[in-house]
Amino acid sequence: MNSEGSIRKIAIFGVGLIGGSLALCFKGKPGITVVGYAHEPELKERYVQSGVLDQATLSIEEAALDADFIFLSVPVGMLNHYLQVLNKLPLKKGCIITDVGSTKASITAAAETLDFRDVHFIGGHPMAGSERSGVEAASPLLFENAYYVLTPQSNVSDEVFEKLKNLLSYTRAQVIRVEPEHHDDIVGAISHLPHIIAVALVNQISSYNRTEPLYQLLAAGGFRDITRIASSDPVVWRDILLSNREVLLRLLSDWNEQVQQFTQVLEKRDGEAIETAFREAGSFRDQLPERRKGVINALFDIYIDVPDTPGIIGRIATELGTARINLSNMQIIESREDVPGILRLSFRQEEEMERAIELLTNLEYTVRS
Repeated sequence: MNSEGSIRKIAIFGVGLIGGSLALCFKGKPGITVVGYAHEPELKERYVQSGVLDQATLSIEEAALDADFIFLSVPVGMLNHYLQVLNKLPLKKGCIITDVGSTKASITAAAETLDFRDVHFIGGHPMAGSERSGVEAASPLLFENAYYVLTPQSNVSDEVFEKLKNLLSYTRAQVIRVEPEHHDDIVGAISHLPHIIAVALVNQISSYNRTEPLYQLLAAGGFRDITRIASSDPVVWRDILLSNREVLLRLLSDWNEQVQQFTQVLEKRDGEAIETAFREAGSFRDQLPERRKGVINALFDIYIDVPDTPGIIGRIATELGTARINLSNMQIIESREDVPGILRLSFRQEEEMERAIELLTNLEYTVRS
């Protein structure tokens, strides 16, 4: 693609959490220049101030000009628009365009209808994220130990595929190749369907809460944890679910069958079937990998029993700060005179959580994870 020693230009459209983190993975590497496109002047200022890019521009043409790689880190609903815009530009021969969307079949099909001459499209999906958003949350460690799925078009050569795969080695993610439709089946089941279920469950409880406020009062702790994905960005998820509509209709049909089976079990008072269902689910869940990032962000929380004494919360926070352990959130779940308070500490990185467990255990706090 390039003569040896020439500078490779990487253009990133959408310099938020994912796009910014990709930029940080590439920025400063030998022979690489990272340019970001901003569609608003204030965004350009944020990109420059964040320091994630070598250059920022308000011009699509300038960002794409002579780019060897173009990353489309924009919402799924905007991907086709950007592909059509790029299709009209004189892109560099051999340029590789890729995206980071969580659905792959629709965008791959859209790319195949365009007349990209000597330009290649390879769908991509880094299966990692964060509770935070925006370029300020970008981190070069975001993709480390995560799967990065690539779904190349059928006419993409192995040589072209390897060029993108080699570039992505800077992310320290494990790159795997999957057919676009197969990707959407799997991610639909392990990410998109759970989001639908979480939203439906929260809305169901919300409807009960209109006449009985105790639902909201008591739905703390575990309920809030297992439904946290219901707070995801509505516009982003509108586009994702509509993009993967056919897969999700099938998955929802299967889910309705699962619910119906539980309904029949309860109608029959079949305790043995209930035990079997929980046992089988527990067995499969126990086999899931614990230390690899996934498409739904992991929770790095620990719980500490603390007595109801003045200053105890401050002392714990001070100990963590002194040890330079970054704490993302702190919450008192319960505190009554007759029982110890329960303090939940949340961390953005598993390493931070493990250091906190070691520190607080040595200080003779009762720590649970």
